[in-house]
Amino acid sequence: MGGHAPSETTPRPPGETAPPPLRSHAPRRPRAAASRMRTPPPPRVTLGRRRLRTPRVLVPPPPPPPPRYRVPAAMAATPAAERPKTSPKSVKFLFGGLAGMGATVFVQPLDLVKNRMQLSGEGAKGREYPTSLHALTSILRREGLRGIYTGLSAGLLRQATYTTTRLGIYSVLLERLGGADGTPPPFLAKAAIGMTAGAAGAFVGTPAEVALIRMTADGRLPPAERRGYRNVFDALLRMAREEGVATLWRGCIPTMARAVVVNAAQLASYSQSKQFLLDSGYFRDDILCHFCASMISGLVTTAASMPVDIVKTRIQNMRTIDGKPEYRNGLDVLVKVVRYEGFFSLWKGFTPYYARLGPHTVLTFIFLEQMNKWYKRLFLSA
Repeated sequence: MGGHAPSETTPRPPGETAPPPLRSHAPRRPRAAASRMRTPPPPRVTLGRRRLRTPRVLVPPPPPPPPRYRVPAAMAATPAAERPKTSPKSVKFLFGGLAGMGATVFVQPLDLVKNRMQLSGEGAKGREYPTSLHALTSILRREGLRGIYTGLSAGLLRQATYTTTRLGIYSVLLERLGGADGTPPPFLAKAAIGMTAGAAGAFVGTPAEVALIRMTADGRLPPAERRGYRNVFDALLRMAREEGVATLWRGCIPTMARAVVVNAAQLASYSQSKQFLLDSGYFRDDILCHFCASMISGLVTTAASMPVDIVKTRIQNMRTIDGKPEYRNGLDVLVKVVRYEGFFSLWKGFTPYYARLGPHTVLTFIFLEQMNKWYKRLFLSA
């Protein structure tokens, strides 16, 4: 018994405690892998002494982009029988011509000064009017207040033929080439429509244009050389009788070319300048914005169309001397103007032409809106 440990069953003397059990030297079993790879707890937000779990926020997907064209809610909800009435096309064309004629009454003196400036220095002579202001004061001094409205009847007939034809063809082509749902054609198509309508309107309005140029230029000639047209109809009849019907369309090619250039430059520059003014944040889509955009557009249009305009003016006013015309064609006009009068003479009359173009557009727009408003009030509101 000496070296052996006492057995658990062996009785021990009273007062002796049992020794602690011997630890086993066997290796521990490894814990399960799942117990060691625990997922990290979600972040906690501490509010005072309480800690709350932050809920997971589900981000909704972005909404789909809106359609490029959406029918207005009022139009979509209104039945076809209850849609507001609109004026017929014939009335729209009539109002377009009347609006242009009303604007011409105000800008006719500027048209007169522009034509006189473009004819100043013709035939290698000295310039009659050094500036537009000098031309205006000379006309008032020599011909009186009535003299600055010389050729007004021709200007009104020009607007009645040119503006009405251009507006009519533009409206018809715009409707034909637009979408079935009423969406307008793209910008390039609208520019092509505008140039086509302008060329067609210029062809129809060329006889009145020839009469206007001759009537406004008559006052600068000596009394013995003046044509002395009483009004536009007298001018047309005498030109057809004395020089042939073909004279009524003299300068038709440069007139149509000028209309194409004017419409192309005016459409692009007006659209861009109006968008620039609206994006600046200082303008709203009102008459002030339209006026400023028209003046910016007029500056670009005048610079682009003046060389073609002076060719048209010189050809339509030229005389036939000893059976030989003064100019053979438009290129001959450009060469002679640059050779005898200088390169920048191609922009003679820039100031009155520019001062006429912008206000004429704005006045036409104002008159057109007023006529449409009164027509709807008198005939469509019942």
